[in-house]
Amino acid sequence: MKLTSFVRRKYRIRNKLKKVSSRDRLRLSIYRSSKNISAQIIDDLSQKTLLSASSEEKDIKNIKKNKTEISMMVAEKLAKKAQEKKITNIYFDRGIYKYHGRVKTFAETLRKNGMKF
Repeated sequence: MKLTSFVRRKYRIRNKLKKVSSRDRLRLSIYRSSKNISAQIIDDLSQKTLLSASSEEKDIKNIKKNKTEISMMVAEKLAKKAQEKKITNIYFDRGIYKYHGRVKTFAETLRKNGMKF
């Protein structure tokens, strides 16, 4: 079975992050569709999702703003949840997406709210 180029890119990026992951840093995986954005903080050693935030949640879904502003709101919400659980050091797994546009805005907002990666 031949893998497409974006699937190969996803595995290449994710495997590099998993090789260097350790107990003190967790992986933040991001998913972006044409309308929504979501993110999860994952512990690769125990293979569990610790936190998640999405633009599909009730308090964000009803707000009428553009997609960039919504991604900033989701990042602020995820950073607030992470600070409550005392998570500050993460790896940013951008997946198949370029570090541009909404993904870049998401990462910069996380940095402004105290996350280190």
